Amino acid sequence: MWTRADLKMRGKLAFKRNYWAAVLVAFIMTLFMAASTGSSGSSVVNESSGYGTDSGSMMATVTSLVIAAVAGITGLIILLVKLFVGNALLVGGNRFFILNQTELPSAGTLGYVFKSGNYGNVILIMFLKDLYTFLWTLLLIIPGIIKSYEYLMVPYILAENPGMDRKEAFLISKKMMMGQKWDTFVLDISFIGWRFLEVITFGIMGIFYVQPYYQATISELYTYNRSVAYQNGYIR
Repeated sequence: MWTRADLKMRGKLAFKRNYWAAVLVAFIMTLFMAASTGSSGSSVVNESSGYGTDSGSMMATVTSLVIAAVAGITGLIILLVKLFVGNALLVGGNRFFILNQTELPSAGTLGYVFKSGNYGNVILIMFLKDLYTFLWTLLLIIPGIIKSYEYLMVPYILAENPGMDRKEAFLISKKMMMGQKWDTFVLDISFIGWRFLEVITFGIMGIFYVQPYYQATISELYTYNRSVAYQNGYIR
């Protein structure tokens, strides 16, 4: 069984060996992950008093509708970019960090999915992964968190097997994470000190150290799970 210390040590060594490429790839991955969760509409409350109440109220209503429409369109654009570009780059970024364990890939590996010939399959499976996680979260927060860890390996599996059938990708990820979800959650929590440094440095520490360190560590987890999967015979 893997240990947090071993995965983190391996991840740190791997990303430092190819530092600037790892920093760039992790930064782009973080941008798209943030965009998928950080976009929200804004509302304006305009309370008028005194003269011109009717005209003021009408103006406030029109202004609110315009702002809501702009926010809605902006949110839709961000969602579409995330679905059709961001998810492809996330899978490409995962491929970069997998390869980075044994070689020195370039940041151009980010675009792997676009050149793989299986773009549509990857986009569909990543969309379903996000959708299933969202629907489980609507039920209750805890099941949503559990499912997010169950599906954690899906983009890594696609990074090496972009043409894999969606049912097989989800099944392999489920098997890989069986009995490991709590330990992986604790692994995430072990980065809390680094996340604090990321916050107090206004994200600078995150860009130049924490994010590439984290991404490299999770890719080491995938590599371990992949070797176990081969041994157990549920991937070939």
